[in-house]
Amino acid sequence: MLERPSRLNGLRHLALLVPNLEACERFYVDVLGMQVLHRANEDLVYLTCGNDNLSLGRAYAESHGVPLVDHYGFIVDSVEELDAWYHYLKACGVTLLDSPFEHGDGARSFHLLDPAGNKVQPLYHPAISGQRFSPAA
Repeated sequence: MLERPSRLNGLRHLALLVPNLEACERFYVDVLGMQVLHRANEDLVYLTCGNDNLSLGRAYAESHGVPLVDHYGFIVDSVEELDAWYHYLKACGVTLLDSPFEHGDGARSFHLLDPAGNKVQPLYHPAISGQRFSPAA
């Protein structure tokens, strides 16, 4: 079995499916103060507070008060580490949903399932990869 790559650099990506994309974008930007990082298309926008990544994707189903979490992402620090994680997880027999792919904004990722069926995304993103946090003094 392959050796596990360098440690993951934090759980700082969350993807929500929302039936009211424009209203949610206004809420997160105007009310909470996030910034638009990248607008992939009319159904997908990425927001940030500077050290995180929130994906809002348009859901084509009515909301019943239950949040629709599409996936969550663990940040890696380089494309090479992302590829190393892919090969490591494949060797471990983890269910992989796709191969590493480019996002169009410099990001690269792939998706897998955890044992409970949750979709997890190892993600290299140039805007937030490589950041380190120190405990408050």
